[in-house]
Amino acid sequence: MRSESIDKSRPNHFSSLTENGFIETESEESWREELLETLLKMEPSAFERLAQRLLRESGFTQVEVTGKSGDGGIDGKGIMRLGEFLSFHVIFQCKRYQGSVTSGQIRDFRGAMVGRADKALFITTGNFTKDAMKEACRDGAPAIDLVDGNQLINKLKELGLGIKTETIEVEQITVNHNWFLTI
Repeated sequence: MRSESIDKSRPNHFSSLTENGFIETESEESWREELLETLLKMEPSAFERLAQRLLRESGFTQVEVTGKSGDGGIDGKGIMRLGEFLSFHVIFQCKRYQGSVTSGQIRDFRGAMVGRADKALFITTGNFTKDAMKEACRDGAPAIDLVDGNQLINKLKELGLGIKTETIEVEQITVNHNWFLTI
């Protein structure tokens, strides 16, 4: 069972008591907006290094930032191993956008992928248009996995990269009135 209270003086700020007796206090929009602003202010090369770190922490190996111009939009590459026998060469592209990535950008990235990798990953702080999402998984073309701003922020939180999450235990005391009636 979970109880929640809302602090009306601070929009989007709430505390909740979990069934384990923990109080979660968070301003969901506040920390997300702050993180997004931080990501958007990063230098392109720093954002590419962040993607490199994120992929390493997610299980990729040999992750490198290419840092080359004229590479068709490839910002880096790595290897994703699945079990003992399978591995995939993966390229990635990173875009610090407030807006939407278009289908044309996905097509261009796919063109750079051909002959260089088995899989591709497009990471953005923004989002993808519906046409971009369709293009990423178009029949007859190599699929491109998409990571939008919300997924990126969630993964950074999950991995603790630049995010500190604290759980605070609170003692809850309840008076048992029935007990006193039995004395």
